[in-house]
Amino acid sequence: MAKSKLKSQSLDDLFDAFKSIHTQKEWYQVFEDLCTVQEMRDLGLRFEVAKMLNKGQSYQEIIDQTGASSTTISRVAKALSYGQNGYQLLLKKDE
Repeated sequence: MAKSKLKSQSLDDLFDAFKSIHTQKEWYQVFEDLCTVQEMRDLGLRFEVAKMLNKGQSYQEIIDQTGASSTTISRVAKALSYGQNGYQLLLKKDE
């Protein structure tokens, strides 16, 4: 796997701090401070799209069920196929 183009000391520190978060309540506290409401919604939608793509659902089914744009679905599909395997890590934990 290629090294992330985003790698930085500040992100390393943030990700290390994430290790101390253990409950869903704490995750909400952290993400509600780190992200805008729209960013939170977008993250949730992308993960939902990833789950649906992973189950083999069609773009049209996903659009109908989630309201996601074809651009969002395509972006997630590309990440699932050619990304850093981050979605796969999360999907394994969601099973």
